Amino acid sequence: MVCFTRCSRKMRNLLRPCPPVTRRFFRLLTATLLLMLALLPHGARAAEGVEIRRALVEATEEGYRLSATYGFELSHEMEDALQYGRTLYFYTEIEFTRPRWYWFDEKAITARQTVSLSYNVLTRQYNVAVSGSVHQSFASLEDALFLIRRPGRWIVAARGALKVGETYTVKLSMGLDPNYVPKPLKVNALNNSEWRLASDKKTFQYRAE
Repeated sequence: MVCFTRCSRKMRNLLRPCPPVTRRFFRLLTATLLLMLALLPHGARAAEGVEIRRALVEATEEGYRLSATYGFELSHEMEDALQYGRTLYFYTEIEFTRPRWYWFDEKAITARQTVSLSYNVLTRQYNVAVSGSVHQSFASLEDALFLIRRPGRWIVAARGALKVGETYTVKLSMGLDPNYVPKPLKVNALNNSEWRLASDKKTFQYRAE
């Protein structure tokens, strides 16, 4: 009987409702865990940036050309903006500097190229224009992005812009140009990671030929 009574008391204690303090603790713990999950990055939603996979400067008769390839994906919001007639603009910036012991570094070359991407609802074609000159149309978005990711060799400077034999520091960057984001989307673009698409500056050395 003693054993049965003790077991009954234990069972009643286990079945007794949690005190208010314990319930508040579990509620606080649950809310904290949910907040931590909400703050975790969602790779499928956001544009993660631009990867400069290859960058090479070549000396040709026409001038110094940049040969580069990039890796990036558009966010869902960018793709939706295209479908609703918005044009996306991508920039590529390159800078050549030469160190000087007696003064600031010499900024020999600074060049910028803009590439636009748009969608024509009537023709169902994606259009890519390079600095307003070269214009090509594609049946799929992936084909259009292929041209932006692997652009043609870009003449960044005339043949005599660099001193032959001198070594220059080259800085290259590429991404979605915020200056061309439509005004209704600008506020959203500044605060939304899906509208931030840019590379880190890639730095390398080039000996002029």
